[in-house]
Amino acid sequence: MTLSGSTNFELDVTDYVEEAFERCGLQVRTGYDLKTARRSLNLMLAEWANRGLNQWTIAQSTQAVTSGTGDYTLGANIIDILSVVVRRDGTDFALTRMSRDDYLTIPTKTTTGRPNQFFLDRQVTPVLKVWPVPENSTDVLIYDALTRMDDADEYTNTLDVPFRLYPCLAAGLAYYISIKRAPNRAQLLKAMYEEEFERAMAEDRDRASFNVVPQFQYFRTT
Repeated sequence: MTLSGSTNFELDVTDYVEEAFERCGLQVRTGYDLKTARRSLNLMLAEWANRGLNQWTIAQSTQAVTSGTGDYTLGANIIDILSVVVRRDGTDFALTRMSRDDYLTIPTKTTTGRPNQFFLDRQVTPVLKVWPVPENSTDVLIYDALTRMDDADEYTNTLDVPFRLYPCLAAGLAYYISIKRAPNRAQLLKAMYEEEFERAMAEDRDRASFNVVPQFQYFRTT
């Protein structure tokens, strides 16, 4: 058996659009077909972010703290913060997450100390709020953030999507296009998309070892 020895299969935006149109029983004929499909593709990527299908975009960043300052403006590309630690003298201390209500009800927000809680104010430009307010300017915040996927700008661009998610992307784009151009196929294509999406979500979750430890009970016989 002769193998290709190649693992570089990759699709660009035009390839995905053509595949999606074919699933709708259509052909790409005009520049507008490409334009409307690209718009649908970017909307679908935003949907993926809302539904949590973007674990591969997790990036770790650092934020220097300033004594007496509890609010830190982050990049607009940050969707959410998964975890935060504060590093002091080489030791990391985890911060627990607060809800908006939890943060609002803190009676004295100017209390200083080593931060042990955080709240992410998810505005257009997100703000990370930590409490207690840092008591020095030598600690460092280290956080894991979900970041925004790159847009589908040029038709020759490849997308910031892992190989394992190619089927989900093609199925999703076909469904999005069918809503506008082939409504008679929309129900079928939606079912195919949701099936691929569930499979993709299962593959995109963090995995941890799971060990079952048997419990032995000893009985004394008389």
